[in-house]
Amino acid sequence: MSEAEAYSYDAEMRKANRAKAVAGRSVIFKIKRCDGPGKPARWESFKVPIEEGANVISSLNWIAANPVTIEGKKTTPVVWESNCLEEVCGACTMVINGRVRQSCSCLINEYAPCEGDVMTLEPMSKFPVIRDLWVDRARLFNNLTRVKAWVPIDGTYNMGPGPKESHDHQQMRYALSECMSCGCCLDACPQFIKEEDESKWDSSFIGAHAISQARYFNEHETGKQLKADRMDALSGAGGINDCGNAQNCVKVCPKGIPLTESIGAIGRSATIHAIKQFFQGKK
Repeated sequence: MSEAEAYSYDAEMRKANRAKAVAGRSVIFKIKRCDGPGKPARWESFKVPIEEGANVISSLNWIAANPVTIEGKKTTPVVWESNCLEEVCGACTMVINGRVRQSCSCLINEYAPCEGDVMTLEPMSKFPVIRDLWVDRARLFNNLTRVKAWVPIDGTYNMGPGPKESHDHQQMRYALSECMSCGCCLDACPQFIKEEDESKWDSSFIGAHAISQARYFNEHETGKQLKADRMDALSGAGGINDCGNAQNCVKVCPKGIPLTESIGAIGRSATIHAIKQFFQGKK
């Protein structure tokens, strides 16, 4: 099944589930829990009444207010991270029914339409667990720093209008700008391996998000001042050459960012960068 066919099938399945969703039903939430770093994990299940329009976050809020398992055992409220609740901040990423995604946009009617259906929630697997569904994404932001994913200031005074940009180029960069650093692409990537030793972060695979953001800022008229530095980082250990082209990243990206296009574009740029360095005697 191609990526387009898989997306179409998933959309049809969710549409069919919405149509048959039973009002006033209860859904079982099976949640992988952990009391802190290094602590053993355990599973707890909760029976949650589902209201119209409920998503995973609203269901977790209900559990927080009623922390009693299906066995009748009182427990601690489940811990998770969230902020905007509209798929913009990227904070609420978790593994839902075996697939990494945003919990704020995961509607219960689309995945558990019948009485007694089960929703399984787990923390992302590639980041250290702080508690329950909340993980430490510091490595994700460290990798953005590795590629200097920002626009350097070009002055503190008015320098007049900046360079003009074509509509097509603007549209291309806008798609890349939608990255919200949620971590979905990293959790799905077989080359991005969980690494809790911070001393190894700068030599392990950097991930699709950082590669795509490097392309985004390299295409910016002011941002490209740091292009050589970004390409040095992406040509080194853990850079573009470590990508296995599994394309899992683009399949799970909630924003539909063309990550494999960015990987290809950066791969070509890395080749040109290496050739330039060779003839400049830098390699």
